[in-house]
Amino acid sequence: MGGDRAPGEVVAGALRARQLGIPVVLVGRAAELGDTEGLEVIEASQVVAMDEDPSQAVRRKKDSSLVRAAEAVRDGRASAMVSAGNTGAAMAAALLRMGRLKGVARPAIATPLPVPGSTPNVLIDAGANAECTPAWLVQFAQMGAAYARERYGVAEPRVGLLSIGEEPTKGSPLVKQAHAALAAGAGVSFVGNVEGRDLLTRAADVVVTDGFTGNVALKTLEGGLKVFMSVLLEAASASEEAKAAAEVLLEAMGPAIGQFDPDRTGGALLLGVDGVCVISHGSSSAAAIESAVSVAWDMAGRGLVRRLAEAISA
Repeated sequence: MGGDRAPGEVVAGALRARQLGIPVVLVGRAAELGDTEGLEVIEASQVVAMDEDPSQAVRRKKDSSLVRAAEAVRDGRASAMVSAGNTGAAMAAALLRMGRLKGVARPAIATPLPVPGSTPNVLIDAGANAECTPAWLVQFAQMGAAYARERYGVAEPRVGLLSIGEEPTKGSPLVKQAHAALAAGAGVSFVGNVEGRDLLTRAADVVVTDGFTGNVALKTLEGGLKVFMSVLLEAASASEEAKAAAEVLLEAMGPAIGQFDPDRTGGALLLGVDGVCVISHGSSSAAAIESAVSVAWDMAGRGLVRRLAEAISA
């Protein structure tokens, strides 16, 4: 409940996930879900709207679908939660009901960034913490590296710190202090500073930054890619000659373009809470929900939360 295309696309995505053999429990107003084809439903009478204040909504609406989903994970009724609703409320519900992992200062959002011809990079933090300390960035690096190992099979993830130059002397005081801490040894393979132009390249497997910068960088990439695709498609239909050329070109570019399809990413993970929490885009389609549920199922099965706890304690 609560997403831009909820509950129809969410239910459809859940049914698609079930066809893959993944058991799914829906949480929301059963009377509004339509035909769930026998999927179990946890009744939740309240809905957190996309424009509501996250912390206030979670505290006030204790019978909302977000809160009940987080409680289902806490109580062992579910192995993970997936939400395409209010992002801040999903984070608040997960943090308040599941709790933080021992030793974690702040949970962070890990978002996959497509890299043509390779495994995605992990951007962390992508929006959970607008203001950070150097110690938090070190923890983000540790959690991001553990996540890259579990989700993408990267044996030794290379961690980069997002800055305005490659040199250790470049960047804000936060970045400089975090660089010194990571370079001194934090249990990760630190490759130094990376820049915005490196986000979609093999410069690093994990890119660490504060949530404000990370969210701006993520939205800039999303907006830039949308404009580029719009220009490309407009040019491809400008004339009969262009259409003929586009048929050949787009077919050749298909695999690379497919890597930028947001429906395939499976959403972002909130790392640092005591449970698996996948946050999908508010406008997620059924295909995007299916991907998100698949990622949640995979990460729960691989014991991601345990791996994160081990990375922090080490």
